[in-house]
Amino acid sequence: MNHHRRAFLKQMAALSGMGAAAPLAINLGALTEAAAQSAGGGYKALVCIFLNGGNDAFNTVLATDSTSWTHYTAHRTPADSSAGIALPVAGTAADSAAGDSDPARLGGILPIDHANRSVHSGRTFALHPALTGLRGLYQSGQAAVLANVGPLLSPTTKANYADPTVAKPAKLFSHNDQQSTWQSFQPEGASEGWGGLMGDCLMAANGASRNEVDAAIIRRSFTCMSPSGTSVWLAGKSVLPYQSGSSSVMSLGSGGKVYGQAAVLDAMAAVLGKASSDGSYAVPARNLLHADHQQVVQRALQAADLLGSGLVGQGVSPWGSTVTSGNYSPSNDPLLKYTSVVDGTQKLNSLALQLQMVARVIATNTVANLGLSRQFFMVSLGGFDTHDNQIRDHAERMLQLDHALTYFNQVLSGMPAGDMRSQVTTFTASEFGRTFTSNGDGTDHGWGAHQFVVGGAVNGTDVYGTFPQYSTADSKGAFSSPDQIENGSLIPSTSVDQYAYTLGKWMGVSHGELSTLLPHIGAFNSPDLGFMKS
Repeated sequence: MNHHRRAFLKQMAALSGMGAAAPLAINLGALTEAAAQSAGGGYKALVCIFLNGGNDAFNTVLATDSTSWTHYTAHRTPADSSAGIALPVAGTAADSAAGDSDPARLGGILPIDHANRSVHSGRTFALHPALTGLRGLYQSGQAAVLANVGPLLSPTTKANYADPTVAKPAKLFSHNDQQSTWQSFQPEGASEGWGGLMGDCLMAANGASRNEVDAAIIRRSFTCMSPSGTSVWLAGKSVLPYQSGSSSVMSLGSGGKVYGQAAVLDAMAAVLGKASSDGSYAVPARNLLHADHQQVVQRALQAADLLGSGLVGQGVSPWGSTVTSGNYSPSNDPLLKYTSVVDGTQKLNSLALQLQMVARVIATNTVANLGLSRQFFMVSLGGFDTHDNQIRDHAERMLQLDHALTYFNQVLSGMPAGDMRSQVTTFTASEFGRTFTSNGDGTDHGWGAHQFVVGGAVNGTDVYGTFPQYSTADSKGAFSSPDQIENGSLIPSTSVDQYAYTLGKWMGVSHGELSTLLPHIGAFNSPDLGFMKS
């Protein structure tokens, strides 16, 4: 290897620290291949719904036993407020005349059963009033709740949290850092996520029905996919997350060039040139980039052709409906609309649109004979940073989540290859929960939170993990509960590692591989949480 190429590769290694935010040319230009295991048992997919902003767990899954409810209302119905952010008790009729920030407008919470009552003795639970469809999935055994999960390095007590000598996840309560920590176990700047690393383990079986050239592209490009932007969760050492549009396969730009070939080459050459103290490899680096860029474009065009040429249409049942003559428009499709709590109108649900694309890709795998047996998808919904207007804004997000999950479940039941609900598992994640206390009409950043797992392979109608005990703050703002710290935020009792282990095991990743790619799993006695069927 000559001096110029060694220097070039050194600069690429430095730039790789940019992670999921690295330029497309760098991500697509990775050269490693996986020595991966073969996945058996037919097709399976894992779909992560990331709730950006920090979802308020306390108003999503509620503890309704009398002790818990007393503490809940004490902090969420302030004495100087007629409304606050406490949700109405079960059975309360919705008041359509109430203001959109008044809890009365939403109606009462939705009680749910839990199969293993001995684990949560004396506790009763309910869901946010907007989660009617999800409640139906939960009660029918197709959904479960995972209580109080979050990033942990090891089991952590309240005393551990207060002890500065005990290691804790870095940069708690920071949006970007905790989003990255949930997805990769590292703060912002990580380059690999646990979804992508699982994809590395399982990608060898993908594309088995195609020639080797196509199979290599299918394995690296279509094992991990997203219609909602880049994410570190999907990035592995070998798999390259493929970003489609929410409605179509994205083109590479004018003339098949990534943002214009000359612009990329000049910009990258400038970066490399500035990094060289004597300028000795700035021009050769541009020449190397030119050759590598041509390979990048070729591979990207091949990937787009493989997927785009066979991509099934939008206005096709079960994921779409043709409601007008002429071209299909998602904005006119009633299947993709939810009813807004703000003004009662029908609105396009961006999350449902992303899940429509996921369903179309899954269907295309069969129609176009791509030979995919394991896939990881990530979609997202924003707007969960509810520092104010929480009742209105959180209800709107809950409506979108509920509609999207119900829509996706219905779509999977009628796929061209048959009912696929047992082959696709969808789960939620969010960078953190929120405070138990109200700041007036909202909440602030927390830590632990409750999540949902949905699908036919889920051991449903149950609450897994340890549901936290609530308390009321004393005159100094201190909480007596062993699970609550400042402002009543929750110390997680279940780790993201355990959550990931249980999902990865269902996907077919071996115990040995999971023990390697999940950095803290050895610190927990029960890696498999039991919410997935074997």
